[in-house]
Amino acid sequence: MAAPIVHAQLAWASHPQELAEHMLDLSADLWELQMHSLHRMLGLPHPDPIQPHPDDTRFADPWWSEVATWDIAKQWYLAITHHVQDMLYATPGLDSKERRRAAFWWRKWLNAMAPTNFLLTNPVAIRKAIESNGDSLRQGFINMLADVEAGSVRMTNPDDFQVGVNLATTPGAVVFRNRLLEVIHYEPTRDRVHAEPVVIITPWINKFYVLDLNEKKSMVRYLRDQGLDVFITSWKNPDASMRDTTFDDYLVDGVHAIVETARGLSGADKVHAVGYCIGGTALTMYMAWANRHFDAGSVPVRDFSLFTTLVDFHKPGDIEVFVDEASIRFLESGMARKGFLDGKEMASSFRLLRSNSLIWHYVVHGWLYGETPPPFDVLYWNMDTTRMPYAMHAWYLRELYLSNNLVRKDALEVAGEKLDLARITQPLYAVTAVDDHIAPWKQCYKVNNHVTGDKRFVLSSSGHILGIVNPPVDPPKRQYWVADAHRSDRPEVWRANAQEHRGSWWTDWMAWLKPRCGPLVAARPTVSEQYPGHAEAPGTYVLEP
Repeated sequence: MAAPIVHAQLAWASHPQELAEHMLDLSADLWELQMHSLHRMLGLPHPDPIQPHPDDTRFADPWWSEVATWDIAKQWYLAITHHVQDMLYATPGLDSKERRRAAFWWRKWLNAMAPTNFLLTNPVAIRKAIESNGDSLRQGFINMLADVEAGSVRMTNPDDFQVGVNLATTPGAVVFRNRLLEVIHYEPTRDRVHAEPVVIITPWINKFYVLDLNEKKSMVRYLRDQGLDVFITSWKNPDASMRDTTFDDYLVDGVHAIVETARGLSGADKVHAVGYCIGGTALTMYMAWANRHFDAGSVPVRDFSLFTTLVDFHKPGDIEVFVDEASIRFLESGMARKGFLDGKEMASSFRLLRSNSLIWHYVVHGWLYGETPPPFDVLYWNMDTTRMPYAMHAWYLRELYLSNNLVRKDALEVAGEKLDLARITQPLYAVTAVDDHIAPWKQCYKVNNHVTGDKRFVLSSSGHILGIVNPPVDPPKRQYWVADAHRSDRPEVWRANAQEHRGSWWTDWMAWLKPRCGPLVAARPTVSEQYPGHAEAPGTYVLEP
């Protein structure tokens, strides 16, 4: 945290001319702000010289604009914040990555110091305290104590949800289990299903039921209703005994295991694979592995779909502030002691990426306003964290994020095979999201520059989760842009040619996927003699703390 900020300060100190120019710009804006403050103090109207960013809702309450005192406080905070951020991004003599790191950590500090975060400088909190005769403060103190006991700022009440009761309720059975995962096979909803099954590789950073939240949001239920035979991974939550589990294990005993289970139970020669986030990265690595491991006609996957998946980690978004040699050494030392990376550490990192909406929003509404967070299944899932095995996660951070070796031909060897993405000839359907801060869509697009099969690319509205958990509704709430992708295209070229559609991209995906899944056959039983049921869905691994 400290190093990039110190580097930025030293860089400005060694460039006095550039510093003087920026100070002049700041002085001009501060003079305008002084005039604005004078007008407001005299009760005269005057337009705000500085506007919050469109997605900044902290000052949305009318009091921040209508009452002169609060308007002046808001304007001075925004002026200092915007100038500090602009100067950090313009720091001379510093590489772009270091500038972004310095700006990120300064932004976190400036966000924490916002007047909205403190009782005496938040007019809405003061008003609520007066109107409730102090009850909002009493309830806020109770909420704060509950968060302290929980060890984090809660985004929803965990007592509102229970996996297998009101989350992950789609009927099915665990038909395969090993030390890494349970494979869930879902009951069909039609008498006839497509011959070749769909296999979903979920991320092990979180639990699988983000794709089976409830009846209205469940992608699993939607796929079943489309006449598809669905299998999904439910990964084990690692403990210290799994410290030496490697990425090879996740590929062979995880991805390959579910592919072979689906083939064995369905009797199909090939499957249609789907990967989400790190599950998509693992699936892409598996496709490169399989195209070298098997003969051309024997690759067990006919086509694959990727959701918000990075394969080129050159610019992985804001998360790169956590990825450098020093940071990885720090993480490795902690993982070496415990044997894993604790899920709360991972969750805290992701929440820091959007601290205003994922941390301070809940501090203000819970602690200052005394509000109880409403039930929200996606946020409950986000709080239901998982751990990362030491060996796997250290390798993943170094080889992919730090060295970006996945896009380099034969630079990675996984499970005995060197990986070359250009060997992947199977058709690809890739989906990204406009507001994704974990896997930026332009970086996700670069998978099209490396694989050689036919490619269809989709840009969905919303972010990393809601851009994917996006079922068709009437009237449509979101939109998406879609077009075929070419290996030589840049994301800007694709975007210029893409067609916009209202609604959910799920319908376009079905039009692409279902004709490839073979003819309709009699629906298979959920379990078989060779693959007996070990437990009913959602299984046992997902329930492990």
